Amino acid sequence: MQQQISLDGKQGKLKEQLWLDDKQGNIWDISEIAGEITYKTSRIGKPSSLEFTLVKGSLYQNSKFTYENGYVVKYISSEVEIFYGYIFSVDSGKDESVKIKAYDQTRYLTANQTYKFVNATAADVIKRIATDFQLKMGDLIQPKYVIPRLLFDNKKLIDMICEALDRTLIYGGKNYIFYDDFGKLVLRDVEEMPYGFVIGDNSLLTDYSYTRSIDDQTYNKIKLYRDNKDTGKRETFVHQDSGSIRQWGLLFLYQKADDGLNEGQIDAMLKTLMTLRNRETQSLKVDALGDFRVRAGSYVNIQIEELKINQYFLVDECTHKVQGGVHTMSLDLKVV
Repeated sequence: MQQQISLDGKQGKLKEQLWLDDKQGNIWDISEIAGEITYKTSRIGKPSSLEFTLVKGSLYQNSKFTYENGYVVKYISSEVEIFYGYIFSVDSGKDESVKIKAYDQTRYLTANQTYKFVNATAADVIKRIATDFQLKMGDLIQPKYVIPRLLFDNKKLIDMICEALDRTLIYGGKNYIFYDDFGKLVLRDVEEMPYGFVIGDNSLLTDYSYTRSIDDQTYNKIKLYRDNKDTGKRETFVHQDSGSIRQWGLLFLYQKADDGLNEGQIDAMLKTLMTLRNRETQSLKVDALGDFRVRAGSYVNIQIEELKINQYFLVDECTHKVQGGVHTMSLDLKVV
């Protein structure tokens, strides 16, 4: 069975397909008995999720139909593969409604473990962890930057991967996104994620809120240190911007440099950090008519005349909702 959902606007009709695989040879098409569908993606450190409701004892249900934790959930819209994951919670009560929540396989990366990596890229870190934890992999682009050393003691696997990606951005100057693409772990260059999608006054936008801040992750003086094992002394390296210090006051960041870096590499790191941190953070939240081409990690062109904005933003968090024939999305956006 397929449920036809009509949607006014440029998106046209959505052909919704929601499948449940009980891992016992039964694959159920639950498109016609599912209520509100919510699909969430995050750019950093969180699995994507799919939430939906079912009505117990629906006219369309087969007597053998069940829903249990661990079952596979697949969601396809207009022949686009949106979500592949596993049920992690079933919430039911006296009424007829059952709420089901599924996560993609990155949910299994919330486990803790101890690892040591030497001369490894972020892709190497992902491959080793995914292999050890029997996760399925797809296309993992290989960053050029090689991390000299990573040591994790009883840390979450996803936090290890995020730290490897952070170091790749800071030291290598390249931003990558790691996520599950319909059942396979992928690592992609953010610059190669879909471009050209426009949301604005004349295209899909229904509401927005905009914030400029220096309250979080903004620094205009950065000091890195390393302990010289040969001399027994601590060495420090500093970059600062006097102009922004006069404007904002002193916003100071003090942290350890990676072991094994020479002075030239530390200086390059300081320049990169100043470029990334010596600026206001801009966050924009928009509500719009939905399009599944937009997910966390993709770029969207935002055009809002009142804010004098016509630029690309990176989607940090994305929530899609499909209910009663209407598809909407809410986006948390950042300038990167």
